[in-house]
Amino acid sequence: MTTEPTDAQLLTATAAGSADAFARFVARHRAAVYRYARTRANDADAEDALQQTFVAAWRSAATIEVATSARPWLLTVARHALGKQNRRVLPTADDDSAIEALGAAAGFAADDATPERFAAAAEQREVLHAALAALPDVDREILTLRDLEQLPGEEVAALLSLTLPAMKSRLHRARLHLVSELRQRLPEEDLR
Repeated sequence: MTTEPTDAQLLTATAAGSADAFARFVARHRAAVYRYARTRANDADAEDALQQTFVAAWRSAATIEVATSARPWLLTVARHALGKQNRRVLPTADDDSAIEALGAAAGFAADDATPERFAAAAEQREVLHAALAALPDVDREILTLRDLEQLPGEEVAALLSLTLPAMKSRLHRARLHLVSELRQRLPEEDLR
């Protein structure tokens, strides 16, 4: 039984000149990097960032220090490749009334509203995709990193240059925005 090589092993082989190791490394991370880039840019810019990210990985293969996965490093490179273009900035003040209003819009004030009920209704892929697309960039970005890519909170916070509590607050707000968008798009009977 053969085990898959680690990212560190693939990068070491890449640094030694193995195109096959680099192809395996790219295949392992390409979809995640592209998904992340699409949270911040259109298709063409996301493709450019994807290429820049893996060119940087090829050039840095000998010097990248990878503990378990190179994915956080790759996502950081993609983030820098995209820069701050087309970013919609949300207010940063933590206003309790705004959070309560957002929670009510998400339906958490209702007696029978549960996250599980909304998750079951959201399985309709087109509705979820439309809801994600309607979110501000900062919300799509954090949801992609934490919930889709399942990066640990500490890595997401570091990638976004946030403290862990600030990342958790932004993630909570993004999830509320997502549920609010889903409530607007799903028929009322699907929410029960």
